[in-house]
Amino acid sequence: MDTSHAAPPSIAFIGLGIMGGPMAANLVRAGYQVTGHNRSRAAVDRLVSAGGRGAQSVAEAVADADVVITMLPADAEVTEVVLGEGGVLAHARPGTLLIDMSTVGPPTATALAEAGRERGVRVLDAPVSGGEAGAVEAVLSIMAGGDATDFEAAAPVFRALGTTVVHVGPHGAGQTVKAANQLVVAVNIQALAEAVVFLEKAGADLPAALEVLGKGLAGSTVLNRKKDNMLERSFAPGFRIDLHHKDLGIVTDTARDLGAILPTGSLVAQLLASCRANGDGGLDHSALLRGVERLSGPRTG
Repeated sequence: MDTSHAAPPSIAFIGLGIMGGPMAANLVRAGYQVTGHNRSRAAVDRLVSAGGRGAQSVAEAVADADVVITMLPADAEVTEVVLGEGGVLAHARPGTLLIDMSTVGPPTATALAEAGRERGVRVLDAPVSGGEAGAVEAVLSIMAGGDATDFEAAAPVFRALGTTVVHVGPHGAGQTVKAANQLVVAVNIQALAEAVVFLEKAGADLPAALEVLGKGLAGSTVLNRKKDNMLERSFAPGFRIDLHHKDLGIVTDTARDLGAILPTGSLVAQLLASCRANGDGGLDHSALLRGVERLSGPRTG
């Protein structure tokens, strides 16, 4: 049968925050029928303005969906939304593809997959990297765990959201790779923050110094994306310290279970915790700079 002109699958998108909102809007622009639900109505209204539909509840959003995407803050919210009485598995049709794009622990991902299997719902864990800018620009990196056939079915949806889309293994593997990503990103941001303080204390031309660093081996996506935050001391959240603190908790817990020793990762986890303790949890994770400044004393010049 010729399916070349088949209608694209209908999508329910649960969680329309800093990342989820622009991701859902990009799916609308790609031609998908997207029904969104979020705790705050303003986020739903933004999706409706972009051409999507709004739902008053998770149950309403997922009832007629072919694909359900969740993009939520942490394990507790994902578990409630997927497994709760009014949640996804209680109301999705058998055969629905559930894609959790949140960042949660690998055990949560495997538990969701098992619960989905019992209800006839296919599940992928497919967390993303790229931050708010990557979500807005549809250039996210997507690392997916689950069955290869389900990944292939989801691939067109993923391509509307990102430019690097990789099947990294079975259920839970996506979250394991995302944990490693968050480890690398946190250590990079901390190193950049320390370099900024070091350069300023030395009286260097900071914009010029960061420009040349960015062109050499020290260059990185972190430097390119976060240098302006640090130059301008502008920390409006693209990815909040609260969330990166949660993610480093996943890293350290998983590393303990695996017997992997992560000295630098453990230190940066403590530095993120210090930032939260000093009231910076709602700021962008580039505000790790503020922690280095607290340790180093007043700025020079």
